[in-house]
Amino acid sequence: MKAENEQRTGLLYGIGAYGMWGLVPLFWPLLKPSDAVEILAHRMVWSVVVLGVILLALRRWSWIRTLVRQPRKLALTSLAAALITVNWGVYIWAVNNGQVVEASLGYFINPLVTIGMGVLVLGERLRPAQWTAVGIGAAAVLVLAIGYGRPPWISLVLACSFATYGLIKKKINMGGVESLAAETAILFLPALGYLLWLSGRDELTFGSEGAGHAALLAATGLVTALPLICFGAAAIRVPLSTLGLLQYLAPVFQFALGVLYFHEAMPPERWAGFGLVWVALALLTWDALRAARRARSPLEPLEPLPAGPAVAAPREPSQSA
Repeated sequence: MKAENEQRTGLLYGIGAYGMWGLVPLFWPLLKPSDAVEILAHRMVWSVVVLGVILLALRRWSWIRTLVRQPRKLALTSLAAALITVNWGVYIWAVNNGQVVEASLGYFINPLVTIGMGVLVLGERLRPAQWTAVGIGAAAVLVLAIGYGRPPWISLVLACSFATYGLIKKKINMGGVESLAAETAILFLPALGYLLWLSGRDELTFGSEGAGHAALLAATGLVTALPLICFGAAAIRVPLSTLGLLQYLAPVFQFALGVLYFHEAMPPERWAGFGLVWVALALLTWDALRAARRARSPLEPLEPLPAGPAVAAPREPSQSA
């Protein structure tokens, strides 16, 4: 009974985490007239403050000494910080420039890109269903490129940056709060320097647009940290496969907001492209669940599994956005 309650609580935390990541497109437009770069800089600065308070409350500081003493790990963390900067910056720009649907596509195709990188970079072996899903995903990108009249570059940048970010995080092997705190700490001085530069040019919107606007910019730290806290609470209570399925909530919410709330255009060719992506994800999910069932059954022969999970592992806290 206690285990069931724990799983139910974990499920609620997981829904809360991915739900917040999915609804975050409603937040970024509130920060106008700040542009995407200023918003990103504030997110870096205020995230350090919020995550620092969390780590202080948890008394988890020993990882800092370990990180500083390992130059390779510190270099990988710096690379992860650069990638999450690109991911966050492009996402904020996309939302505030009427491209929520294309941004959501980036997180739909992220599992497919992650699997492709596993093959190319890690030499992982895929099952036939996974190859089929990747092929359908590639066809979807082609259809969408024809529909948009250009490659869906926002989606591709978001998916590739986050897939590479995930690969590096796998090598770093740090907790979610600690790793994000390290990444934002590395970016703190450049972000703060940029804000001071804007202030010197009288272009900083923080303080010049009223107390409410300043409070919203400061809240970017909470917007970053709260889903992460819920994600961490979910990760210790529910199976990884459950979190892998829950991760699709975020792009589903983002897509729905783009179409229903922001009223972005969805001509037939875009529906066709998204439809192919959803078919690929359904096939990938079915294959992952089948593999998990076989792994639990000692009587059935196992197919060779790739080194990485068949359903993309739950995102680290950039997650979406």
